[in-house]
Amino acid sequence: MLGRLFAVVLSAIAFTLPAVAAESVTADQVKALTLKAAEVVAKDGLAKAHDLFSVEGEYKFGEIYVNVIDFEGVWKVYPPKPAGEGKSVLGVQDADGHFLVQEIVKTAKEKGEGWVEYRWQNPATNKIQPKVTYVKRVPGQDLAVYIGMYK
Repeated sequence: MLGRLFAVVLSAIAFTLPAVAAESVTADQVKALTLKAAEVVAKDGLAKAHDLFSVEGEYKFGEIYVNVIDFEGVWKVYPPKPAGEGKSVLGVQDADGHFLVQEIVKTAKEKGEGWVEYRWQNPATNKIQPKVTYVKRVPGQDLAVYIGMYK
């Protein structure tokens, strides 16, 4: 009986592993989605993009979601906590005291796009973990689109 129970549990674990692997995203996928999201904002405008980025789907799934911030550090789109939209987060620091939002804005302004690394509390594990965010300036606008992922 115990052997059969063990086999059932082992089978259940084996069937869930591919699903977990399929849900994980790569840095290349995060970068590509960020670039695509910036194109949406540029082409369709912030209001339409906001609606698209705020619902489960191509731009919001699992731990992945699109953020949009202006160059003053004000969130324009923040799917995990929409109440934060319209608020300045320029002074936000990571676990090591780095001003990560300032770095995101600086990357968008000075380079147009690139990776920003920091350490942040992962809501899934409740632990401080390394995180990377791909940032892309919206062409012709003082807006940055970005998506982060835990390493």
